[in-house]
Amino acid sequence: MAFEIDKKRLRITGLVFGLLLGVVLTVLSIASFYIILSATSVVIISSVPFIFSALFPILLVVVLCFNFRKRVGGFWALREAATGIFIMFFTAFVIQFALRDQLFAKVIEPHMIEKTQAAMTNSVTKFLKESKTSPDIIKKKLAEIQGEFNAQKDVTIGRQIQGVGISIIFMFVLAIIFAAFFKKEAQVYNPPTV
Repeated sequence: MAFEIDKKRLRITGLVFGLLLGVVLTVLSIASFYIILSATSVVIISSVPFIFSALFPILLVVVLCFNFRKRVGGFWALREAATGIFIMFFTAFVIQFALRDQLFAKVIEPHMIEKTQAAMTNSVTKFLKESKTSPDIIKKKLAEIQGEFNAQKDVTIGRQIQGVGISIIFMFVLAIIFAAFFKKEAQVYNPPTV
C-alpha cells in the first residue's frame, strides 16, 4: 500500500508557505532598493541585487521545501512535490506582484526606476572617473545604462501579460527542478508471497 498525501493539506500548505515566501521576497526586494539608493560603491550596487534576489531567495526556498515536505507527512512523490512547490511559487508571485509591483512601486515609490537609475549612474560615473577611464567610454557606458532603464519605463499591457506568462512557465519549470531535489517517496515493504 502506497503512502497517500492529503491533497487539501498539500494545497493549503502551499498557499501558506507561498504567502510567507511572497512577503519575505517583497521585503528583500524593497530592502535591496533602499540599499542601492544609499550605496556609493559599484561593487555594492552590483552585488546587492544578486544577494537579495537570487542567493537569499534560493536559501529560503530550500528551507521552505524541507519544512513543506515535513508538514505534508515527510514523503511526497515528484508530482505531489511539483504541485505543492508550484502552488507556493505562484502564491509568492501574486503576493509580490500586489505588494511590490502595485503598492510599493506605484503608490509608495512611484519614481523607483528613476531613483535607481540615478544611484547607478552616479556610482558608475564615480568609479569610471576614479579608474581614469576616458570620457568617451564613460559616455558610452552611461548611454547603455540609460537604454536599459528606458526599456523598464516603457512597459505596455501586452508586454506585462507576456511577462506574466513567461514567469508562470519559469515557475513551473523551477517547481519541477526543486521537486526533483526534494521528492522523497515512502519505501513500501512488500513481503514475498509463498
